[in-house]
Amino acid sequence: METIFEVTEAWKSAFPQAHAGVLVMKDVVNPVSHAGLERRKAALAEQLRSRYEKLDRNQLKTIPSLQVYDTYYKRFNKTYHVQLQLESIIFKGKSLPSVAALVEAMFMAEIKNMLLTAGHDFDALQLPVRLKVTKGDEIYTLMRGQPQQVKPGDMMISDGKGIMSNIIYGPDQRTQIQPGTHNVIYTAYAPAGISEQAVTEHLQDIQEYVSLFSPDARTEMLRVFG
Repeated sequence: METIFEVTEAWKSAFPQAHAGVLVMKDVVNPVSHAGLERRKAALAEQLRSRYEKLDRNQLKTIPSLQVYDTYYKRFNKTYHVQLQLESIIFKGKSLPSVAALVEAMFMAEIKNMLLTAGHDFDALQLPVRLKVTKGDEIYTLMRGQPQQVKPGDMMISDGKGIMSNIIYGPDQRTQIQPGTHNVIYTAYAPAGISEQAVTEHLQDIQEYVSLFSPDARTEMLRVFG
């Protein structure tokens, strides 16, 4: 069997207490919308508001998972965008985004668990996928089509053709999920302070959401690397 995912020694050395989660699902469909998923999205938004609406922005930052990412992002003078999305749902009454089902399943788990995740069309990859550390001279194309040079010392996932994602600048354009995606891979970045169990449960949430609209999908990999 062809190797799907590898962790480099450089990543292990640079981030000894970190984890990365990988979920590969085959034979999926990607509808523009799905009634069952829409109901779960609305319920999740209400759960988040009920749980956190009494907190202010500074109190929200004390949630352990958000603290972990806030610490990581501050090293690069950046703000964790998932926290901003969570704030818009809790404090501004906004809904979870409507894009396409495979992407929405990822967004739902991401906002529920606050763990940074990227989704890719598995068939666009040149395996194996590798978890690496950026040197700072690598350039790739962002989802919006803009070329981006990465910052040194960031976590990065790449395949044989180039960067798929990194924490600070996000996923690439080349491997993005498409309307006709039939096989998908989700990868979750978990800096030190996020437990292996938390990453596993996060991947299981994505798996559950995908099964709502892809009941015939099969999971080829659900694994946490450290």
